[in-house]
Amino acid sequence: MRRVKNFGRTADRTNMKSAFELAMERLQKQAPSKTLTAAQKAELADLETLYRSKIAQVEIEIGDEIQSAEAQEDFTRVDALRQRLLDQKAKLEEEREDRKERVRRG
Repeated sequence: MRRVKNFGRTADRTNMKSAFELAMERLQKQAPSKTLTAAQKAELADLETLYRSKIAQVEIEIGDEIQSAEAQEDFTRVDALRQRLLDQKAKLEEEREDRKERVRRG
């Protein structure tokens, strides 16, 4: 075992904690993490699947409209559709995270 001088005292290197470990201990004391039940984990997985499919559906629907607008060279409409796609995806992602947070809180 290697020993290290520590301000005049000798300490075992194996007992020393990294700054990360110390920070994690402080964080755990301030806000202890809550373990999830099997039912909560299953519900979170279901929510993730549901919202992935909703986002994919929106991407397909608006993607088709974007392709149509590009074919017609209506670039103003293309920009508006792309913005609508971004907005709807952001809305669904926010909704997903809100619902997941409610499940985590129990």
